[in-house]
Amino acid sequence: MHTIIIAEAGVNHNGDLEMARKMIKAAKKAGADYIKFQTANPSLLVSIDAEKAEYQKKSTGAEESQLEMLTRLMLPFEDFRILKDECEKEGIGFLSSPFDLTAIKFLKELGMDFAKVPSGEITNLPYLREIAKWGIPVILSTGMAEIVEIKDAVDILLGKHPSIPSESKLTEKDLYLLHCNTQYPTPYEDVNLLGMLHLKELFNSRYGYSDHTPGIEVGIAAVALGASVIEKHFTLDRNLPGPDHKASLTPEELTDLIKSIRNIEKALGVPRKIVTDSERPNINIARKSIVAAGNIKSGEILTEENMTCKRSGRGISPMEWDNVVGRVAKRDFKKDEPIEL
Repeated sequence: MHTIIIAEAGVNHNGDLEMARKMIKAAKKAGADYIKFQTANPSLLVSIDAEKAEYQKKSTGAEESQLEMLTRLMLPFEDFRILKDECEKEGIGFLSSPFDLTAIKFLKELGMDFAKVPSGEITNLPYLREIAKWGIPVILSTGMAEIVEIKDAVDILLGKHPSIPSESKLTEKDLYLLHCNTQYPTPYEDVNLLGMLHLKELFNSRYGYSDHTPGIEVGIAAVALGASVIEKHFTLDRNLPGPDHKASLTPEELTDLIKSIRNIEKALGVPRKIVTDSERPNINIARKSIVAAGNIKSGEILTEENMTCKRSGRGISPMEWDNVVGRVAKRDFKKDEPIEL
């Protein structure tokens, strides 16, 4: 098992290309499989009077509009060519979430392993149709979505919606459905991590978790529950100005998350109880054998009083106790000496 770990840079570069490049190096050093950015033409993403979320107002102020904030934070399209080249040089996968149709077209031409659909686009029919036509595996975040909305989006992406036509070459195995709560940071009581398993039950697709909680515990737990993908925001400095820094991991915390996930992958093992090679040498040390409780003379009857069970386990197993009681000692046994028949 290898969980795909996406280090979500988002707009935590604050519109600074050099900071974005530093984030690529930090994500690679932490052990992430991919670093993910956000690509959009802000004027096509939000209208002039679109409000900010409350968490955005708290972190960036209420004076500027959402459009002004995103115009300040978003990198121009051509910068992503530089960032993809940087990813290739560093040996980490490049991803970016498109937030409008022009961004889809650009990223399709740029090339990526996955199309990452953010939660806010799950009800955007023209957008979903373009993603479906792309023809590469899709990672779909499901924050804020009801099951019926998720089903509609999945059916559109697969070209199987009964009343909404779409062009698609995708199958269920090309989809990764990410359980998600779109609040930054997400309160632990609102994580509802078992909802991820509900997605597993309802859809014949792989599943994972896009984590907006403050720490690393929930992402680790999601892997223990079978998540194929973990996405987590990170920042170079949580004190930087911007909407997502406060809900993001530091590079050191991201490293801890990834190390923990890789350990959990090893620990999950196989779906059956087995005796492992590492513990097998301890069987005779930890288990017991039937031994003499005191000195026993040859010809004496072996009884529950003159025998007991002690370590080590190199002699007759205590599971044979009933078969040994009543037998005749064929030789002398000293105290603690394993009984032989």
